[in-house]
Amino acid sequence: MLEEPFVPTAPLPIAPLPPSQLRHSRLTDGVLWLLRRRRRFRVVGMSMRPLLEPGAEVLINPFAYGQQRPRSGDLIVAYHPGRSGLRLIKWVVYVESEGCFLQGLNDGASTDSREFGLVPWDRIVGKVICRFP
Repeated sequence: MLEEPFVPTAPLPIAPLPPSQLRHSRLTDGVLWLLRRRRRFRVVGMSMRPLLEPGAEVLINPFAYGQQRPRSGDLIVAYHPGRSGLRLIKWVVYVESEGCFLQGLNDGASTDSREFGLVPWDRIVGKVICRFP
């Protein structure tokens, strides 16, 4: 069964440019990872090429959105809203009151909000901080 594409109910805000760089980890990032203040995430698919190739690892801050919401332009890891346990790495195109619109950088290889709609706040795992190691 094919899912209907997501159709926003209001005009889309102007999206930020997609991210083109992600810094490499520093000593403090490694220490925060050892202290369990950061989590490792391995990129599996092709949806974030050319920024992140399959097999690349990043560190995420799982506490970044405890007091605030993601902002347009952030790279985040979130659970897929329709497939239990599947985590996605995407960039935030825009934010609404119900959740955020996520998109991959490689349009042809990305399953994202254009197909499944807004991702609710409780499905966000954390903010991507840097490449690792």
